Amino acid sequence: MRVITIKDMIRKDVPIYYRLLYTGVAVIEMAKGPTNFRIDFSIEIKPTGQKEITISFIDKIDYPLVPVTKELKQYILELDNAGGLPE
Repeated sequence: MRVITIKDMIRKDVPIYYRLLYTGVAVIEMAKGPTNFRIDFSIEIKPTGQKEITISFIDKIDYPLVPVTKELKQYILELDNAGGLPE
């Protein structure tokens, strides 16, 4: 299982400057092939500068949530650090 991409990402307008909310479609490679799942995720920047990522799945997934969530968080963090998230 690996994350291929997150497509159709849209940043939601939130008045809190240290919290970024997004919605999108995660494309995840599984044993049966690529599968799409709609997700909402947020990136909250703590006072220490650490980023906390929270993910909620809109679609039901037929795979253990812990490894999927871990891989998605890592992918989102790398994407954010590279400047790949919509403004």
